[in-house]
Amino acid sequence: MKPLGRVPIEEIRAARERIASSIVRTPLVRLNVDDAPAELWLKLENLQPIGSFKLRGAGNAMAKADPQDLARGVYTASAGNMAQGVAWNARRLGIPCRVVVPDHAPRAKLDAIERLGGEVIPVPFDQWWQVLVEHRFPGLDGLFIHPVSDPAVIAANGTIGLEILEDLPDVDAVVIPYGGGGLSCGIASALRELKPSARIHACEVDTAAPLAASLRARSPQTVEYHASFVDGIGGKSLLAEMWPLVTELIRSSIVVPLDSVASAIRLLATRNHVIAEGAGATSVAAALSARAGHGKVVCVISGGNIDATKLAAILQGGLP
Repeated sequence: MKPLGRVPIEEIRAARERIASSIVRTPLVRLNVDDAPAELWLKLENLQPIGSFKLRGAGNAMAKADPQDLARGVYTASAGNMAQGVAWNARRLGIPCRVVVPDHAPRAKLDAIERLGGEVIPVPFDQWWQVLVEHRFPGLDGLFIHPVSDPAVIAANGTIGLEILEDLPDVDAVVIPYGGGGLSCGIASALRELKPSARIHACEVDTAAPLAASLRARSPQTVEYHASFVDGIGGKSLLAEMWPLVTELIRSSIVVPLDSVASAIRLLATRNHVIAEGAGATSVAAALSARAGHGKVVCVISGGNIDATKLAAILQGGLP
């Protein structure tokens, strides 16, 4: 696929207008802890109607699509959250939606996809990843909406950056969960244009951290991947078309262990009454490690879709 360039700020502002009526302008609130290494703020994308920021990108991509293409229906490849974003918007538009999911996708997310009217197609992880690489799934008709490397999706993700800057103009750093790079590059595109002094950190979990390895090597790397309760981010490698944009916008990736993410989930639930999934809590775990620096640090809580059994185990001090 053709390498992507930085999304112009005009496209991010245009995306904001397109999706304004179908998303929640999520709040920015302080993390209620006294001993954090910085003044930590939470951008609560878990409060979107589908429990994830993915509603923004799906909505913008479909709003920009040719109506004739949409009439054939839509499909995507997603572990759960983008699937819900596409299914939610497809239901709103009255068109069919199918979703290719990895066979380890959590039941809570699969139930949500089906509740929204999406048809689930489970495949092995490697086959699912190939859909992301090739931007198609043999045998499926309809408009494919890529969950990461669609400029319309990245532009809509950038609207989160606009909101952060409006609510906290003197932000010093933003910590963003890194899955495929669409969220971090969208937010970074807005911040580099409007607040270039703000530090931007991606964050990953140590069971699947290809960005950190690639940044160290200065070239895309393939790493060992282990499935975990942190299912919304992480993979074996980077998408080739994202690498030039990622290296332009993202300087570091803070890698944290699973037990730190579980601790962050417990902290968010007990101190702020916020339910975050593993990916969403990874930003808090990274910021609490002090590696995001001092000052005013925003943690993007990317989603809150976590299986009840996994959440219960974490709240009881365990590790699913």
